[in-house]
Amino acid sequence: MTTLSRGAALILCLGIVAGCVTRPPPAPPSYAVLLDNPDGTTGAITVSGPKGQILVNRTRFGATLDGSGVACIFDPTQFEDDFKDVLAARPQLPVSFVLQFAEDGLTLSAESQALVAQILGAIKSRPVPDVSIIGHTDTVGSTEDNEKLGLQRAQRMAKLLTAAGLKVADLTVDSHGEFNLLVKTPDDTPEPRNHRVEITIR
Repeated sequence: MTTLSRGAALILCLGIVAGCVTRPPPAPPSYAVLLDNPDGTTGAITVSGPKGQILVNRTRFGATLDGSGVACIFDPTQFEDDFKDVLAARPQLPVSFVLQFAEDGLTLSAESQALVAQILGAIKSRPVPDVSIIGHTDTVGSTEDNEKLGLQRAQRMAKLLTAAGLKVADLTVDSHGEFNLLVKTPDDTPEPRNHRVEITIR
């Protein structure tokens, strides 16, 4: 869950919850607001103060930090103004892409080639991007050869990204070879879905 608190801020309850008034009460010393999680779910908080406890379990609802009153939804305009600096500073969530390779080993599939523009856009959207590129293989061949092949795949993608002129704070290139299979198989089993590179952007 995500909560925000702000001192000397104005609360405006919109009458959605029983006990909330339709006009702004006097400004409290401070208040906390519950935000939804990145996946869209909402947790809960209990605000405790000298005047009691308030359970807040709905997104954009909040409570005074002294524990008085009840949980209320806040005026969106006031909320955005009070917390604009905090909201602007929230970090972007990591994003991941899985790119598949064709049977020749080092050529991206047509579907994965189409994802490259999205990857470049995700990197450009971050002021100081951190990019991790990990190459993978299936279980055909020796462990040593597969580790090399996975690294070659990862290096190929790193070269493609840097050739686009992108600057990254940290670019990590690694190979897991035939370990960490996407589709579990016995040894010496061809599996196209394991011919992949995983790119994570933070």
